[in-house]
Formats: sequence, structure tokens, C-alpha cells
Amino acid sequence: MNFTRRHFLIRGTLVLGGVAAGASLRPAGLLAAEAASGKADIAPVLRFGFVTDIHHADSPPAGTRYYRDSLAKMKAAVQGLNKEAVKDPLGLSFAITLGDMIDTAAPDLNDEAVAKEIALLKTIEGEWSQVAVDRHYVLGNHCIWTLTKPEFFANTRAKEAPYSFDVPLKGADGAMHFVVLDACFKIDGTPYGRRNNDWRDTNLPASQLQWLANDLAKTKNPVIVFVHQRLDGSDGSNGADSQIKNHPAVRPVLEKSGKVLAVLQGHSHQNFVTTVNGIPYCVLRAMVEDPGPTNNAFGTVEIFADHSIAIHGQFRQESYASLSTAKISTATIPVGKT
Repeated sequence: MNFTRRHFLIRGTLVLGGVAAGASLRPAGLLAAEAASGKADIAPVLRFGFVTDIHHADSPPAGTRYYRDSLAKMKAAVQGLNKEAVKDPLGLSFAITLGDMIDTAAPDLNDEAVAKEIALLKTIEGEWSQVAVDRHYVLGNHCIWTLTKPEFFANTRAKEAPYSFDVPLKGADGAMHFVVLDACFKIDGTPYGRRNNDWRDTNLPASQLQWLANDLAKTKNPVIVFVHQRLDGSDGSNGADSQIKNHPAVRPVLEKSGKVLAVLQGHSHQNFVTTVNGIPYCVLRAMVEDPGPTNNAFGTVEIFADHSIAIHGQFRQESYASLSTAKISTATIPVGKT
């Protein structure tokens, strides 16, 4: 089954969408684009919020990363998302963080470092827990650089991935299927934790890849995939280093299903969008980048009855003038440890 997909921006809103040939699970129109152009009678049927790469830490700035500003930014983001939750009857179905809630608390690995990291996590989770909708979490490499995965789960509402969940559409038939992946595994399948890894060695284990294929085969609904590290395979800046190493094996699974509308990613910190074999891959802007409240970054995703998608960014969630399927975003991705 062959599909064509387009993504572009109208009035500062990134629109992901396309045209399906004889399939109900892929976009059949571009209602998101029409809504962004000012047609008030076109309303979304699902909305959710997102943040990513908070990197909360009691550390001085490093390059463009202002760790001590992230707590206030998270507080403001939660306030902004809570306003979205009550602005109309649709509200927010859930909110998700795409990883790296915390950053390293101490240079050495010892009991004190673990305790400091847990304290950081509890603090930022305390702010994130104020969002007035269900919360979901993607594990980032920094989340479990010092901590173990069970420690992260024990101090948040996160749960072990991979997993999936469905959200009914409001005012339209059917539901949306969401998939949460965990690429925080070394090439030998060892899970990240206690500084046992290189951030560039990131993989989806064979068992998770099989789970993904089975999950996509079972669902009857269109799909959005969440993952921290990147699956798009793009080069440029540190794009290659920030890719999941077995991405060439993962993308065909997504493509074969004919159901995946988009993949939302973090990790690389700057806005980035590209389309690979009909599926848009979007890197969302990191909250930790640049100082002060005006350099915050968060937003909402709206899905329309034809399964087209609009991403509404706040503050530094960048706008694009125009995109075609062949064009890669020119946003600069900072070189260095992500």
C-alpha cells in the first residue's frame, strides 16, 4: 500500500498530514491546515500537551544549557498546559514528557550522587505532577545516567515501556493509538543505568522491536509514536550520533503498518522535522536551552477528524515558513553530549 504525506506550516503552526489511498487509518485530508488558515468551524477531535529535555539540575550553565532555569520553565509550562486543558470542551487528553527530566547531580558515582539525583527528580516531578491531566513519560538517557530504571519509576508516575494506549476522539468516530518506546539500551541489550553506557549507543532491543510490530498489527487505529532518541536517520550536526543505532530496522516496521501518522522525538534539543518514506519525524525543542522565561519550550498537538495533525508550539517551539516532503529543517542542532 503506497501513501503520500505532506507536512508544512501555516501561520506559525506545524501541520503534519497527508493523503491516503484507500485507507481510513492514514490522513484523508488536511483539516489541520484549513483550521490553521482561519476556518473557525473546523475543530480538532483530540489534543495533548508535551514538554521535553528539561535537564533540571543545580548546576551552572554549560554552553546553551541553563539548568537552573528549567524548574521555573516547567512551572510555567504546566500553567500553560493547564490553561489549554480548560480553554474549550475538548481540553487536553494527556500530557507527555519526551525524556531527560534531570541532569547529572555529581561527577562521581556513589550513594550521595544517587541521593542527589533522586532529589532532583522528586523536585521536577513535583512541578510536572501539577498538570491537570494524565501524565506519560518517555525515558531519556539523562534520566537514568546515574539512576536505574526502577529508581526512576519509583519516584515518578512513569511506567516501563514499551507500552501503548488508546484515546477516543471527541466528535468523531474511533480513537488514536499512542506508542511509547524506550531506546535506553546498549547494543547488547543491557538497560541503561548507573553510568554504564555511552549516550551514542542507543538501541531498541529485538524483543521491543517484535513487540512494536505486534502492537501495530493489532490496533485498528491510527498511531503516533513517542521516543526520546531519534529514528529519522538524518545526518548533519550531531544528528548521526543522536540516532537509535538500529533505526534502519525500526522504520520499516512503522512503514509496513500503514498506520503511523508521526513520530515525536526529543534528545537533539532544537526544532527539526523531516519526512522519511511518508512518515514525519519531529524533534521537539528542549526546555533547558537558553536562559530565562522567554526561552521556554512546550506545546500542544491537535488531531483532526481526517487524522491530520497540528503542533502548536509555545515560546521557542519554532515556526517554519514552508516545508515539503523532501525538505529537512535547517534548525541548528548543537554538537555535544545530548
